[in-house]
Amino acid sequence: MSEKSYFCDGVDKAPQRSLFNALGMTREEMERPLVGIVSSYNEIVPGHMNIDKLVEAVKLGVAMAGGTPIVFPAIAVCDGIAMGHQGMKYSLVTRDLIADSTECMALAHHFDALVMIPNCDKNVPGLLMAAARVNVPTVFVSGGPMLAGHVKGQKRSLSSMFEAVGSYDAGKFTAEDVEEFENKVCPTCGSCSGMYTANSMNCLTEVLGMGLKGNGTIPAVYSERLKLAKHAGMQVMELSRKNIRPRDIMTEKAFLNALTVDMALGCSTNSMLHLPAIAHECGIELNLDVANEISAKTPNVCHLAPAGHTYMEDLNEAGGVYAVMNELAEAGVLNTDCLTVTGKTVGENIKGCKNKDPEVIRPLDNPYSKTGGIAVLRGNIAPDSCVVKRSAVAPEMLVHEGPARVYDCEEDAIAAIRGGKINPGDVVVIRYEGPKGGPGMREMLNPTSAIAGMGLGSSVALITDGRFSGATRGASIGHVSPEAAVGGPIALIEEGDIISIDIPANKINVKVSDEELAARKAKWQPREPKITTGYLARYASLVTSANTGAILKQG
Repeated sequence: MSEKSYFCDGVDKAPQRSLFNALGMTREEMERPLVGIVSSYNEIVPGHMNIDKLVEAVKLGVAMAGGTPIVFPAIAVCDGIAMGHQGMKYSLVTRDLIADSTECMALAHHFDALVMIPNCDKNVPGLLMAAARVNVPTVFVSGGPMLAGHVKGQKRSLSSMFEAVGSYDAGKFTAEDVEEFENKVCPTCGSCSGMYTANSMNCLTEVLGMGLKGNGTIPAVYSERLKLAKHAGMQVMELSRKNIRPRDIMTEKAFLNALTVDMALGCSTNSMLHLPAIAHECGIELNLDVANEISAKTPNVCHLAPAGHTYMEDLNEAGGVYAVMNELAEAGVLNTDCLTVTGKTVGENIKGCKNKDPEVIRPLDNPYSKTGGIAVLRGNIAPDSCVVKRSAVAPEMLVHEGPARVYDCEEDAIAAIRGGKINPGDVVVIRYEGPKGGPGMREMLNPTSAIAGMGLGSSVALITDGRFSGATRGASIGHVSPEAAVGGPIALIEEGDIISIDIPANKINVKVSDEELAARKAKWQPREPKITTGYLARYASLVTSANTGAILKQG
């Protein structure tokens, strides 16, 4: 690639240069490669409030290495603030807005390279999708995770806050207890401190090879993250000189690595939506059936919140993502020849990265489980698959049978749970909340937290065609495909039907005959769309099933 900007030479580029003059840009700046800095800074998302400082650090790194940095924005929604009301319909859908708008900005202005600065849930995959589309040299540096809170002598996080509300509803907590959690669980800026979706995707960005070491784990408030941002700015210029592009890095082997580390870390089930969508932009079909194959040979070695009592800061001190990858490489389950943004291979990057805390990253001979943290289930409820975070399920709930308690929206289910209408052994079914039916495939952190907070986490399961926050724990099975809105079998379940869940066997079924299900299907009628105007209506008309990553149809 040329070490000069596309716009620096020729009379035909003079009109564009006149507009750069209007920006106050010198001729020297015009002659250098133009590096777009995609900033997701805003003042509503705690994980993004520090990104302005990282932007300045990246700009300095780019300039030091001979480029001209130019900042433009990307939107971001805070899932926690959006939770439990209409706002959650707008969370997943922003992934495609982010990808689309970044593609537009990057290609309209002919940037020579990009540095992406995301942090929270849909921002990371949205920008990875854009990176694949634009396919100019690109490096990622995230805003970094929040430090854990401290309440009553224990480390806590946002999932603890949601569960505290459930404990209050059950009469186990006072209003004063809830207020203490409210004031202490989120003590700093950054993406919430457990292995939730944001941190899952920032860690997997490292694994894919698109971020530098520490991208997923260095806390947001550490000065080390400013250094990382400067190095990202410098490194994108090295990629530009070598013309190493995202699709050179995000290969099929890289995505298999991401699934492997996903299993070892116990990442959010939302990774099962985002990895296929990112792969799709790279021209790769990532069939979720491979997830169980990878899980079968990949032990789960981390139990970060909500699955356990360790947090992102602990993973960072234990050696971070590279230490986990090094253990997996030694076991022969990682592709070590994949190229990364360092210009080196995975194997070269992780060499010598040792596990410094076997309590945080368990050795492979002493894992939490011999299989991975996520399981893909199938059966007559979900012929096209559904997903569960197996590492966050109580052992006694890995195999469960119980009567269906059926609700056609999240609000009705929450009212029943908080109203004490759910009994031990029940299986709560929440439907018409999928990508198309929601629309927007809302996260169900409120009902799952209410179940956990009321002491039902080891006796009640929940299944939905919606999805879950990475903060969800328990026998919470989401992404049921096909969804109810298109007549999937979840729409045919009736109150009291017996639901059989066998997570080790990757099965989920309703104990109703095929003939009875066919009779119910014959009577089923599509629901009127919940929303008929605006972006959500357009999204609902284009979105595909969760098992394909809820990507949008082309044309």
